[in-house]
Amino acid sequence: MEDLNNGLGADNQHEPKENPRRDFLKKSSLLTAVALTPGVAVKAAESHLDEKVAAAFEKMPVNITVNGAAHKLSIEPRVTLLDLLREQLHLTGTKKGCDYGQCGACTVHVNGQRVNSCLTLAITVDGKKVTTIEGLAKGEELHPMQEAFIKHDGFQCGYCTPGQIMSAVACIREGHAGSEAEIREYMSGNICRCGAYPNIVNAIQEVKNGGQQV
Repeated sequence: MEDLNNGLGADNQHEPKENPRRDFLKKSSLLTAVALTPGVAVKAAESHLDEKVAAAFEKMPVNITVNGAAHKLSIEPRVTLLDLLREQLHLTGTKKGCDYGQCGACTVHVNGQRVNSCLTLAITVDGKKVTTIEGLAKGEELHPMQEAFIKHDGFQCGYCTPGQIMSAVACIREGHAGSEAEIREYMSGNICRCGAYPNIVNAIQEVKNGGQQV
């Protein structure tokens, strides 16, 4: 019995023990994994909550008057005036053409001055008045420039027409409609792929020569 006890005692002495270094590495790895992917964080990522929180912090307040209506909005600083008008205010009369400020399809007025809305950050028009093609007519009564475009057939496909009309109105207001050459020069920022330029010039000249208030 004694030998037996001694034998068991000997086996116990040779029983493998936990490696302290390996045990430390296992525990530290587990803790690191838990720390990096906690359950709350995983659930938040799955529901895109992290993006929503980031977006909420990134948004800024802006007050804009569009076609006479005041709007208090919360927007991301990177949003262009064009996207604000089309996506948030659903004023789709202003067209997105090249989106690089080269075609003029997105032309609107800011405090009476024509701008390419695709190149204008919406945050920069805070406190200002914006007029789009939807704001030119007075109810059912078309703006004189709109009537002139119809009369002179100043469009074909019509995609560039809102920008053309907004620029045409500004062209007269700026005093740059004194001659056909001047009109062509100051309307050169608005491209018509259908080539309706002669008719557009005729429409502008009629409104200018008619002395109508634009």
